[in-house]
Amino acid sequence: MLLVTVALLGWIIPGAGHFFIKEKKRAIIIFITITITYVTGLYAGSIGVIDPAFSWAWYIPQMMATPLTAFLAHIAGANGIESLGNPRDVGQIYTSIAGMLNLLCIISAVYMAHSGRGEIIGHEEDDSKYF
Repeated sequence: MLLVTVALLGWIIPGAGHFFIKEKKRAIIIFITITITYVTGLYAGSIGVIDPAFSWAWYIPQMMATPLTAFLAHIAGANGIESLGNPRDVGQIYTSIAGMLNLLCIISAVYMAHSGRGEIIGHEEDDSKYF
């Protein structure tokens, strides 16, 4: 159950899975990186880049960033917001990359929880050995 909790937290809020297992520095870096990448994609192409009907191949990795993507898709669809041309392409790429990065971070958090890393379940990583 711990692994499922870590995975769900990491999906709902990027970095929350790492935060849950007390890897706070890593959690902050993940949250900032993925959020900035996702928001940059939305800024470049508007929320119209989230289009589950006609761009489902992009929508799947976008959903890996956060379930907030489904809410934004609903808003875009209900208000008829579209994004066209190069800004749409850039926005789709950035938001999809954010989703794929978050998937890697979720896998990392689950693996760390499984292997006993993190203060809540074992030991916290010693940062002094890297500096």
